[in-house]
Amino acid sequence: MTHPAIAANGLRKSYGDKTVLDGIDLTVPAGTVFALLGPNGAGKTTAVKILSTLVSPGADSGEIRVGGHHLATDPQSVRAAIGVTGQFSAVDGLITGEENMLLMADLHHLPKAEGRRVTAELLERFDLVDAAKKPASTYSGGMKRRLDIAMTLVGGPRIIFLDEPTTGLDPRSRHTMWGIIRGLVADGVTVFLTTQYLEEADELADRIAVLNNGKIAAEGSADELKRIVPGGHVKLRFTDPHAYRSAASALTGASPDEEALSLRIPSDGSQRELRSILDRLDTAGIEADELTVHTPDLDDVFFALTDSATAPASVPAQNNQPKENAR
Repeated sequence: MTHPAIAANGLRKSYGDKTVLDGIDLTVPAGTVFALLGPNGAGKTTAVKILSTLVSPGADSGEIRVGGHHLATDPQSVRAAIGVTGQFSAVDGLITGEENMLLMADLHHLPKAEGRRVTAELLERFDLVDAAKKPASTYSGGMKRRLDIAMTLVGGPRIIFLDEPTTGLDPRSRHTMWGIIRGLVADGVTVFLTTQYLEEADELADRIAVLNNGKIAAEGSADELKRIVPGGHVKLRFTDPHAYRSAASALTGASPDEEALSLRIPSDGSQRELRSILDRLDTAGIEADELTVHTPDLDDVFFALTDSATAPASVPAQNNQPKENAR
């Protein structure tokens, strides 16, 4: 796929006088994971429903293409290129997992032999062979989500929309789902992911967009987003007062704490800046007893960009407390 998997220009949607999406632009390269974050009610699910042809965009939306196909004029080709796993399972609990899969094969008009082959392959891939003959109502939450995604893959989609796929799962099942998503991308599938778990976006996404008040507040890689939040710094602690005073003289711009014998140096936590600090200490013949890198995480980014009570939607808040990662 040489064109972007998803390209939306000026995507808008309103319900009555409530604007849900206010002219957002999205570009998702093929074979990547794109995560859309935002608080409840931000419009994440609406965006998924529009891009997957389940809901019509606003009349004044710009051009929207999915899989290279124009959403407005060729929705059938869009549907043929995508798979959708919504927040709520599409699994029928009254029939077995295998029967759910075969039903999807029939809906995709696969020949019976092909449908059985694809079903067998996907049940094995998602570790559901032992449970295949059991009613889906007996499956655990994690098994149902695996079956749900397996059903989505029956038609061989190259673009998959996963709307909060791990909500309600225990940590082990969530990590299993992450492995499945990574495997899909390794096969060249594009994944459009919405999630409320910031760790999930950090682990999986090549690019992340934060949606707030109907607009994209920020977009970039996880590392790029973390750098927009102020407060990153390196903290040096000393046990020798003489070494502390020498370091304070050598590191101009450091904020001293004489009681704790520590120095705080503004930093984005990059290797280049850490090397610069250590080189300056080495040149002065000083050795710190402890070095700690404080970097904002996606929690800080999320709260900074979506807390309308303390900051505009597009401007990071200034009062976030950075996280600590001892090195």
